[in-house]
Amino acid sequence: MYLNDFSLTFTLVFIIGWYALQSISYYKFFEKADKPGWIGFIPFYNYYVHLEIVGRPKWWVFLLFVPVVNFFIALTIHLDLLKSFGKYSYFDQSVGVILAPFYMTYVAWSDTKYLGKATELPKRKRTFSQEWFEAIVFAVFAATFIRWIFMEAYVIPTPSMERSLLVGDFLFVSKINYGPRTPKTPIQIPLTHAKIWGTETPSYLEWIELPQFRLPSLGKVERNDVVVFNYPVNDNYNQRPDGDYHPLDLKTHYIKRCVAIPGDVLEVKRGEVYINGEKGVDPELMQHRYFIETDQVIRDRVFSDYKIWEYGPAMKPDGAKGYIALTTANMAAKLAALDFVKSADPMFMDAENSEPRIFPDSRYFPWNADNFGPLEIPGRGITIQVDEYNLAKYGSTIQDYEDLEDVQIDVDKLVINGQEVSEYTFTKDYYFMMGDNRHNSEDSRYWGFVPEDYIVGEASFIWMSMDERGSFLNKIRWNRLFNPIN
Repeated sequence: MYLNDFSLTFTLVFIIGWYALQSISYYKFFEKADKPGWIGFIPFYNYYVHLEIVGRPKWWVFLLFVPVVNFFIALTIHLDLLKSFGKYSYFDQSVGVILAPFYMTYVAWSDTKYLGKATELPKRKRTFSQEWFEAIVFAVFAATFIRWIFMEAYVIPTPSMERSLLVGDFLFVSKINYGPRTPKTPIQIPLTHAKIWGTETPSYLEWIELPQFRLPSLGKVERNDVVVFNYPVNDNYNQRPDGDYHPLDLKTHYIKRCVAIPGDVLEVKRGEVYINGEKGVDPELMQHRYFIETDQVIRDRVFSDYKIWEYGPAMKPDGAKGYIALTTANMAAKLAALDFVKSADPMFMDAENSEPRIFPDSRYFPWNADNFGPLEIPGRGITIQVDEYNLAKYGSTIQDYEDLEDVQIDVDKLVINGQEVSEYTFTKDYYFMMGDNRHNSEDSRYWGFVPEDYIVGEASFIWMSMDERGSFLNKIRWNRLFNPIN
């Protein structure tokens, strides 16, 4: 089960239900603290009284409306309230956070007494190890929560997005832009992904597997967004030592640019992307493969000066000598202007030359990375007629990502749960992803669409960048620090 967006009705019911439970618990808490119980139902004022009875500054009520800060303030005063009513144990504090506001309602209406302001109560005697343990538990909990809800750090390991993103760039990826996903496999070592650090051992247990939901978001995936997602294909990138594959939310992370959204018709002509018949927007630092014709040796330093890191000597079939380099059109033009360079021309495949690995099926669609499509991107509510051509195009998507229990495809027949169907309506949105380094990117041109439930977040900004070719302080690319990602 997967929800792309909560409906307005669901959202209102959720908010009203949460607030009702909170107000009911406040009513009893306030009565026990010799405050009028009815204040518990008054918005904002109830938070003010909450702060008063736990002994925190009243002006903290304003911090409850400051993003990110409000999480830590709410958590602090929430735990303070439990302490004010005698709930000090790790069990009470943990359950009070995980099951709030249900547990708070239970505590409020159970046989508890108000002991006084949490900030003024005698502190429990704790050993040095207990203090450190509590500090570590809180830090891990806070980091895990922020990582799940707000932002997560990633590093660029491959050059598929160069030069927009470089190998060694450390990014912050926003989860709230597209809405954070609830975990599918909740039993997991905190702050890990699929493996225990430095090993091939899975960091999770599959004893419990939950349906996945997406919380409300600030927006949706749009064309040209730089997106982090779980690599959808079950191959060696997602395979575990036991031969099985990681669950959806723990599959390998990929980062690419979304070039087409549901309902778009995508076509690539001689390396240029077209959307719905119109030329798409090219990334500013998009790279292609160029042949740099010259009869001289070009030193590594020259390539480095022109920000070219992928290159090598080559010879054309007609005998022309030079170098093949992956670079931008702007840098290629600058190289072509050098006295010892005869030309710098892009190298695109002919439309007649198909690639065997091309998506969706080279036997039906003899395309290549430079000449691809037209291909309509499927989306929720889009219906296709079942025939041999459409099954060759969309069959694997229906079979692998539509969460159907039993799908059988036989050339021009689609059988779902034992029933042959003549048409199929998609239940999810899908996206087409490409790397900015167009001739060195494993992307949707080779393995297909990215389903909506595989989307992790939007790349926001670079917080650190390390160049392994540099030395000492030169390893840090200072000019890239805190750059936004476009």
